[in-house]
Amino acid sequence: MNNVFGLDIGTRNVVGTVGYQTDDKEFVVTAQYVKEHETRAMLDGQIHDIGRVAKTIKEVKDELEKQTGQPLEEVCIAAAGRVLKTVTTHVEYEYAQESVVTGEDVHTLDLLGIEKAQEALKEVNDTSYKFYCVGYSTVKFFLNDEVFISLEGHKANKIGEDIIVTFLPEDVVDGLYAAVGQAGLSVANMTLEPIAAINVAIPENYRMLNIALVDVGAGTSDISITRDGSIIAYGMIPHAGDELTEVIVQHFLVDFNMAESIKLQSTTSDTVTYKDIMSIEHTIPAKDVWDVAAPVVDNIAQEVSAKIRELNGDKTVSACFVVGGGGKIHGFTEKLAEGLDLPEERVALRGEEVLGDVTFEQEDIKKDPLLVTPIGICLNYYDQRNNFIMVRFNGERIKLYDNNRLTIVDAALQAGFPNDELFPKRGTPINFTVNGVARLVRGEAGEGAVVTMNGKPASINTPLEPNSEIIIEPSTAGEAAEYKISQLDEYNHSVITFIINGRRISCPRFVQVNGELEPEDYSIRENDVIETRNYYTVRQIAQFMDLVIDTDQMIFVNNEEADLDTLVYENFSVEWKTDEYGVARIDNNNYNDTQESDNTVTRTSEQMMNQVLDELHDDFAKEAEASAVPENELPENELPKNDIQEEIQEEDSSENTITVIVNGEPVELSGKDTYIFVDIFTHISFDLQAGKGRAIATVINGRDAQFSEELHEGDQIELYWKEN
Repeated sequence: MNNVFGLDIGTRNVVGTVGYQTDDKEFVVTAQYVKEHETRAMLDGQIHDIGRVAKTIKEVKDELEKQTGQPLEEVCIAAAGRVLKTVTTHVEYEYAQESVVTGEDVHTLDLLGIEKAQEALKEVNDTSYKFYCVGYSTVKFFLNDEVFISLEGHKANKIGEDIIVTFLPEDVVDGLYAAVGQAGLSVANMTLEPIAAINVAIPENYRMLNIALVDVGAGTSDISITRDGSIIAYGMIPHAGDELTEVIVQHFLVDFNMAESIKLQSTTSDTVTYKDIMSIEHTIPAKDVWDVAAPVVDNIAQEVSAKIRELNGDKTVSACFVVGGGGKIHGFTEKLAEGLDLPEERVALRGEEVLGDVTFEQEDIKKDPLLVTPIGICLNYYDQRNNFIMVRFNGERIKLYDNNRLTIVDAALQAGFPNDELFPKRGTPINFTVNGVARLVRGEAGEGAVVTMNGKPASINTPLEPNSEIIIEPSTAGEAAEYKISQLDEYNHSVITFIINGRRISCPRFVQVNGELEPEDYSIRENDVIETRNYYTVRQIAQFMDLVIDTDQMIFVNNEEADLDTLVYENFSVEWKTDEYGVARIDNNNYNDTQESDNTVTRTSEQMMNQVLDELHDDFAKEAEASAVPENELPENELPKNDIQEEIQEEDSSENTITVIVNGEPVELSGKDTYIFVDIFTHISFDLQAGKGRAIATVINGRDAQFSEELHEGDQIELYWKEN
């Protein structure tokens, strides 16, 4: 059997317990010893005189070694509840789009909650203490603002949680370690007094209930609250048994130790015998002591009940258990029940009944509420085996409370490593509006933090190893968002239609940024206000159609006289005369008031440009037809041109191939019998969108040519945009 040595280092006493746990979970106490501090070396649960406390610890250790006949080198200890700081906070995380919640997401949510709690603690911390996060517990989860038991696996746009985070100051831990070290012991396990007490007093199967546990010691009253299967809150008030003792000192004129004796006798006997400072012996009824202590008992009970309500969300609990020596004073449980609005039977001392699985080999030991916490400290060794471990984080040596669940991210938080440098960061987003509607373009995702432990790749969830060397290179931000006007749906798929000389013309909408027209390759900037204009000017329509308007002739918009700067809105009609045709973008359908709108073909600018050549063929075929001599005016020996072509095709259906020179480069034309000027557009690369209001120059063999003019072998052709 391996004995466990546990020490409850209290304000008034040091209680040492040695024992072991059997295979059937029974704990056997082989030795126990209680020693009072000779002086008030501890106040309110905190060590003030390390040397004197170490001396008392060593005396307890020596006595237990005598009882067991074994050397004691390691000890389990607990930090008092008065030094705990608990912060309850709410934290949320919103996804860019609906996503399935993963375990990693929930862990990230916890980390955000811990970080927020740390910031909240810093704001209210009026001491020089550095606090350790020694535990946290989720009170409730939220999925899209509704309470859920578990988040993992659900789809959500937003997740959140209420989390309670517990902190312990560094100085308190160092004081305990120093006192134990001076007594010749090393710490095998460290827990918190409220945890040690609750593990004995409230079994796990009771924790579904909303129960409070009050450990009334000498200097403090520690409080724990359970609900829904977990411990949801810890608290403390600095009022306990010593205040009762001080009242007895003053009233009965005795020293502190005699007052302690009077207080103890009043809980076990009907009469109390004592000597005052004049060495006069007195015997009084225990009731006299109760009456003297009653105002203090009432005050402590009211303070405790108020703290319980505060920790429990401003409401009472279902029941309350009391442990610790201070709770045995007459009338305390009754006053506490009154403060909690509970029946007296629902507030009770826990002692012998909760120590049913504990066996004492020493026959003179009585199962008592005073022993709950010392036994719990020993049992915690088997359940958690917590301690502080040392690691080196990015070159800095740090100490962490080991709760058996430590990971690298815990070390990062303890070292103050920024949470946002652990996870990938997106590049700077762009916020802008399009026609009054807010838009957001997110930046590219960056790389996560690079984590190594002892020189090997790791992740933030890798379990910590004592004395390990951890290096984290911060995460990086991705590329900043970039978005051009040409990528906007409103630019690519939104057109505005006008009726020009009886034909429908579909034009892409102009885009205006912060009141100024911008080209399609404009890079959108933060807070840009973008609007698609719902009008053109007459001049802009002509430029889009690559037409030169005859300004000597009248221009009409909706049958009213207009000029080049007149605004033309959706479905407005425009009538004008042109000097020269360039490349026009038109629908093949003539405008007809009775025509169904579905018959009007609306194209994007890209689609319209793909059809320019076909439209040119149509236009200039009409031009050639208009200039032809009517058939009935031909000489008798001439047939119409079409008939001649048909006869030629019947006699020789073979295709003709010719080569012409276009802008100095030979171009072979094939697939037809004859070719006209416009055919070269299907054989060369010529940007028909680059006109910007200019007309196309067409030259054959040094002279101006028509689009419908026939081409011959070796023709020298020039094709370019005329400058205005």
